[in-house]
Amino acid sequence: MNTLEALTTRRSCRNFKPDPVPPELIDKVLEAGTFAPTGMGRQSPIIVAITNKVVRDQLSALNARIMEDDGDPFYGAPVVLVVLARKDVPTHVYDGSLVMGNMLNAAHDLGLASCWIHRAKEEFESPEGHEILARLGLDANEYEGIGNCILGYAAEPAPAPAPRKADYIYRIV
Repeated sequence: MNTLEALTTRRSCRNFKPDPVPPELIDKVLEAGTFAPTGMGRQSPIIVAITNKVVRDQLSALNARIMEDDGDPFYGAPVVLVVLARKDVPTHVYDGSLVMGNMLNAAHDLGLASCWIHRAKEEFESPEGHEILARLGLDANEYEGIGNCILGYAAEPAPAPAPRKADYIYRIV
């Protein structure tokens, strides 16, 4: 798939099969994230790849609690790639957002479904989030959660794209 085709055909998935994702595909998505542009090349983001079902379910429950719901905000996806970025870098939110975009588009190119799930900031400000990062030797006070990139195989076909709004682009010529 060429780049422009991938960018215009990717859709967010909200219904995943429970099938595991091969580690080599996860690694390719992760690598794509590491090549996202960052402010002054500082590479402020980090990515936490979660395939452990217990930890995945713990994070899902935490995310649901934050939004005051009891469903699975990860829509059954077996993989969660959490992007966090160093708070002391002024461009950290933008840097992490670009990492998320690269991973979402790489997943699509590899035949995987994905979706950006919010509330990573609140997840990793919580004691449970701090504990997850502490297990990795990371100080949660140094990082801000940017987003959760959920991955897996779509349980149903992707929807058609929504029409683009008429006033999306303005030109100065």
